[in-house]
Amino acid sequence: MKDVIYPIFYLCAAALYILALKWMNSPTTARRGVLAGEIGMVLAVVGTMLRYEVVEYHWILLAMIVGTAIGVPLALLMPMTAVPQRTAIAQAFGALAAALIGTVEFFERQPTGFILVALTIEMLLGYLTFTASLVAFAKLQELLPGRPLVYKGQNIVNLCVMAAAIFMGSLFYVSPGTAWVFPAFAGLSMLFGVLLIIPIGGADMPTVIALLNSYAGLSASAMGFALNNKLLIVAGALDGSSGLILAIIMCRAMNRSFTNVLFGGFGAVIQSTAVKVEQRPVRSASAEEVASILDTARSVIVVPGYGLAVAQAQHKLRELYDILTRRGVDVRFAIHPVAGRMPGHMNVLLAEADIPYDKMVEMEEINSEFAMCDVALVIGANDVVNPAAKNDPASPIAGMPILEVDRARTVMIIKRGMAAGFAGIDNELYYMDKTLMLFGDAKSFTASIVKELGTLGVG
Repeated sequence: MKDVIYPIFYLCAAALYILALKWMNSPTTARRGVLAGEIGMVLAVVGTMLRYEVVEYHWILLAMIVGTAIGVPLALLMPMTAVPQRTAIAQAFGALAAALIGTVEFFERQPTGFILVALTIEMLLGYLTFTASLVAFAKLQELLPGRPLVYKGQNIVNLCVMAAAIFMGSLFYVSPGTAWVFPAFAGLSMLFGVLLIIPIGGADMPTVIALLNSYAGLSASAMGFALNNKLLIVAGALDGSSGLILAIIMCRAMNRSFTNVLFGGFGAVIQSTAVKVEQRPVRSASAEEVASILDTARSVIVVPGYGLAVAQAQHKLRELYDILTRRGVDVRFAIHPVAGRMPGHMNVLLAEADIPYDKMVEMEEINSEFAMCDVALVIGANDVVNPAAKNDPASPIAGMPILEVDRARTVMIIKRGMAAGFAGIDNELYYMDKTLMLFGDAKSFTASIVKELGTLGVG
């Protein structure tokens, strides 16, 4: 009976995974996609527990209880700013689980042929993704420097370590009985994961997270072949391909190539430019002055960035949206693909404050609207609105598609100070005649604007 039921569970789970990816492609159906993925995962777990190989459940139930006790508080108490870190650490644990399962299968079954090749690939990807994700987590959490850590001959060292790991793995196949080299194989794989991420700067972290997600998915798919588990093959392939496609989208959004991301030192810009900006004059404004400008505006485009997430200002931004909308102002939100620290970060942040999905507009659609916009309000964004990307061929971000806020009639930027963004370069937008710098915490300054609009009788 079990042999009849669990394939049905697997089939339904695979279908739900596909639908989840399709629905998560749009903010309007993203919640449905998340729910479909969750239901699919429940069906996958239940189906796996019905397989004939599973004869005892007490250790499984214990692991589920412990995992739930850790995971639920982690999800409920985690601030939005920590979503990238949580994603990285989740990928690390998932990859480690795959690698450890592969290790057990390798020593207990002593497979040969195709199964051995699949297991070797699975362990290689699993171990390197584990350590790479840990380093990404440490960089995002600022436990390690966010800037690229580079040295002369680094790429050659990395390639040699990777080649050595692959060579050790190939010995399993060409010379049976060489399991004694396994510690070297696993160690080199994990070392390569570390070396892969340390030369990558904070500006490239959205792409790195997507790419590591792809590696974890491919590892799971390889494990599916080794274990003859069709659902793992399907789920891993979906995860791997979607992560790869997302990484390509992120690279295009930053005008970057994969080799440039993985082996370059993007973000390693001399920080003296951040000192120079303090000496250049800028125009600043108070919340009262900002309210007066917004009081007469008919069209406002808000550009959210990581600073909005750090300040947890999304709910105050919703209050500003409400009061301006009641006034008859057309308010929209311009979303850059790499705003924040991971793909979709700004969409999730705004959705948390119940900002309507149809008001979130992607970069390609909104850029033509800035020239007709009265006010572009930038909150905590930097590199994604930097005109140097299109005006300065020598800039490290040259060619990167940006939100063209400099075309708006008035530009207002809420920012704590004049520090550079992840790319570590100055932003000429700050010094334009049409730009007003609103210095302060995003949440408190937005609240002040709402308060001043209230005194003007708006809303």
